[in-house]
Amino acid sequence: MHGWLLAGRLWHPLRRELAPRWSLWCPDLPGFGGTERPRGLQASLASYGSWLAEAAQREAAGRPLVLLGHSLGGSLALHAAPLLGEQLQGLVQIAVGGGVFQPRPFARVRGGGAAFLRWRPVWAAQLPGTDAIRSPLVADGRAARGLLACSTSRGAVRQLPRLAAELKVPSLWISGSRDQVMQPRYVRHLAGYCPAHQLTILNGLGHLPMCQKPRELAALIDTWLEDDLGLQSVASPFSCSSASWA
Repeated sequence: MHGWLLAGRLWHPLRRELAPRWSLWCPDLPGFGGTERPRGLQASLASYGSWLAEAAQREAAGRPLVLLGHSLGGSLALHAAPLLGEQLQGLVQIAVGGGVFQPRPFARVRGGGAAFLRWRPVWAAQLPGTDAIRSPLVADGRAARGLLACSTSRGAVRQLPRLAAELKVPSLWISGSRDQVMQPRYVRHLAGYCPAHQLTILNGLGHLPMCQKPRELAALIDTWLEDDLGLQSVASPFSCSSASWA
């Protein structure tokens, strides 16, 4: 699951590196990447987490699955995990942290995000050469404002450690040493609540390691899937079942 104002295309470099060993499903969240948000889907972490659980189960079609989240998408994965039961085999969190409520910094984030959404040049998404920045320009304003406000609220922030502590599956947490959006110390803090977790800091990388070093990231995830989870890839000639990613 991609983060705030982003889209599923964020994962395409990593998907190419994981193929054909693993099947990676990387949809746009409703309201982002040009997709519409259904009227019944509320702009909250809990509502989007429920959507994710239902959509992942449909996509996996009975196969075991692993949730993969980036930034805000990792918070949605934590909300979805309890709803997936034994079908969920593991959780990979990239640049996902928090659990410490900070009133002033979060207020600045909400204010900056609201200002961007208010003044963004939506028309610019139609100009040639803007594909790389299209997602923030076309994101559903109500969904974007609602998820940003929800994810930085006192209740939502303090709920993350509880959700992490209640995980029933192993988890892999990944952070870039130069990530200024979600610093490694916050990733380490939230990961520490998980009963069975592994934390890896990627030296020299920032907030988007899947775009900066997709091959290095894929190798790390591939090893964890096979050695720690004991999953067999789609490409394995001895595989009895394959894992689907969401």
